[in-house]
Amino acid sequence: MNKLLPQTADFMKNPLKTDDRSVLQELASQKALEITQSLQTTLDPTRLIEIFSAEVGALIVHQGVRYRNDDVEIDLKLGRQARHACTYHLNIGDEPLGKLSFRRNQKFTDAEIEALEQLLCSLLYPLRNGLLYEDALQLAQKDPLTGICNRAALDEMLQRELSHALRKDADLSMLVLDIDHFKNVNDRYGHIVGDCALKAIAHMVDTCKRDGDLLFRYGGEEFVVLMRDTDLAGAHLLAERIRKYIAKTSYNCSGADLNVTVSIGVSELQQHDSPVTIFSRADQALYRAKKDGRNKVCIADTNE
Repeated sequence: MNKLLPQTADFMKNPLKTDDRSVLQELASQKALEITQSLQTTLDPTRLIEIFSAEVGALIVHQGVRYRNDDVEIDLKLGRQARHACTYHLNIGDEPLGKLSFRRNQKFTDAEIEALEQLLCSLLYPLRNGLLYEDALQLAQKDPLTGICNRAALDEMLQRELSHALRKDADLSMLVLDIDHFKNVNDRYGHIVGDCALKAIAHMVDTCKRDGDLLFRYGGEEFVVLMRDTDLAGAHLLAERIRKYIAKTSYNCSGADLNVTVSIGVSELQQHDSPVTIFSRADQALYRAKKDGRNKVCIADTNE
């Protein structure tokens, strides 16, 4: 994620003189209190870094900031990634909070580095709280069995992706996928094997889809794939790829050798669609695939 650092130009016009170590330390102490108050306004880790950068920038000039935390998949870049860097691995005790770098064209002085380290103390606990909150949000949108996104995540992302596609006049397509005769797997082998089969199917769909496609477990044995910038023909190709791959793949679940098939319905975004209507058309197409003998892909009728 790249964002502008709008305050940089103003700093460079009237940069603060920071040669006096004692003056800078006193200013940093005052600024730390202001930062503490400013960071109480949000729990969003990205916004916390943006606020911190702006507050620090009033005291220590920098052209760019980068914050990276692989645990929550954040890679935030603000401003320009200039020549000289001052980088910190943030942590509280043994708890890692990510890596934060300040960059500019001139080297940071020893006094500025000391001031930065002093100011960073104001960031650590708000950032940890924000990361804990972010982690809780992500867990709330994950299916605990398969590890993929759940229906709550689908509801949120579908609305966002649909609005974006309509605004940009872009393509958006959806697959609704259901495991054929899944009840027979549970009845014959039990729910432990059934759970294993669900995880295997989720993994196979994830293997087939493209990096930009979004995979969700809708509920039970039903899955949804949301495809940005993809028309009906492209969605049909992916659906057939998934169907064929699953049909030809055998796997072992807790001692049971399984080979299941899936039925898939495909729909494409229409001008006046809502999240309900685009899903409903794909779901109706799935129903026709089931009715026509299963292990099939059916394309939604635009009138459905």
